[in-house]
Amino acid sequence: MADTEHASPAPRPARTASGAIPPSRMALLFMVMLVTAAGNTAMQSVMPSIGTALKVEDVWISLAYSWSALLWVVCAPFWARRSDKRGRKAMMALGLAGFITSFVLCGAALWAGLSGWISALWTLIAFAAARSLYGGFGSAAPPAVQAYVASRTPRAERTQALSLIASSFGLGTVIGPALAPLMVVPFLGLGLTGPFLCFAAVGVVALVLLRLRLPDDEPQFAARGQAAPYASASGAPADPAETGEEGEEGSDPPRLTWRDPRLRPWVFAGLVGGHAQAMVQGIAGFLVLDRLGLRDTPDAGAGPIGLVLMAGAIATLLAQWGLIPRFDLGPRAASLWGIAAAAIGTMILGVAGDLHLIALGYAIASLGFGLFRPGTTAGTSLAVTRAEQGQASGIVASLAGASYIYAPALGVWLYGHSDWLGFGLIVALCLIVLVHGSLRLQADGELTRS
Repeated sequence: MADTEHASPAPRPARTASGAIPPSRMALLFMVMLVTAAGNTAMQSVMPSIGTALKVEDVWISLAYSWSALLWVVCAPFWARRSDKRGRKAMMALGLAGFITSFVLCGAALWAGLSGWISALWTLIAFAAARSLYGGFGSAAPPAVQAYVASRTPRAERTQALSLIASSFGLGTVIGPALAPLMVVPFLGLGLTGPFLCFAAVGVVALVLLRLRLPDDEPQFAARGQAAPYASASGAPADPAETGEEGEEGSDPPRLTWRDPRLRPWVFAGLVGGHAQAMVQGIAGFLVLDRLGLRDTPDAGAGPIGLVLMAGAIATLLAQWGLIPRFDLGPRAASLWGIAAAAIGTMILGVAGDLHLIALGYAIASLGFGLFRPGTTAGTSLAVTRAEQGQASGIVASLAGASYIYAPALGVWLYGHSDWLGFGLIVALCLIVLVHGSLRLQADGELTRS
């Protein structure tokens, strides 16, 4: 078993070509990601209505996420390195605890504001402070899950394995908006804050299952890499776990940064494309309220917004569960085809005037980003050795957070001034990634070669 490989100094058996993670364990990892994704998309589906009910401008609702996203950027690499030392399970549990605490406090702050106990300004300040717990501690879980999977999956299968984990976010984004309107209940005056407390309770269940069912792990490839990893001619380093070469017991791999030449092309693509995705997600809820004329009835907006987000989530699942494995897409192909589809969907979204066309445009854009995200994640993972997977996953998580520091607020601000400014910038970012990727991203055959 992967968790006990280093328990004995005896030689280990040769690693099989098939995946090393049992289905039951993969289900637990899937659950960790799904719960946080469902909670966050449920929150996104009600926050535009909450902002309208509080009578604050749209851009301030988007900015309330910025501090949390900044903390995510700073903390994700730190927790990823800690997972190399303390184990992946410990960091997953810490991330879930941060998610639960943040959602409880966010719900309490918003309930106080909607009930008139505190002003709208103090409501947003309290919400941002509570949300920072998710950025600071919730950022421990995703890189730990990614590192756990990447360090136990053969190179040729890693895109599909990481796509499966990424699809947990896609499934969560279906479940979250679907359940959010059902959780907007008058019980105890919860109203629009109901989804926060309900998903916090779901998070508690997930944390208990994780603690009971996932074995304690000794990081399989942490602190065991070569001091100077060998880089093959393809630019993808030879993997010590697959060549039979391991570094000295207890030696640490070099500190990995985004400036590493192996990572720079993937980091640039992930960062720019991530900003485009964050802007689309930031604008979507307010677009529904505006084009369906729901600004005067914000409580009625949660349903249509949820339907649009669900359409996007289903398209994301189609990309990650259907297209990537069906066509065996590698990192470069998934990234380039995905960002092209995202640009087309954004253009449709920019001219959409009814719920059907809004949902269609958002679905096509989401399908594109559903290809793009696993592509850049797998490309980053395959560019480095197994010993560096924890650090690489931290960089990926940090990039994801960086995309949400100011991009949603910028997109909403530009959209508030002109639809064409907001959607035009998103399409321009997608085209930049498409050109850059065509010129700089490594070929799939070279990346996936063992």
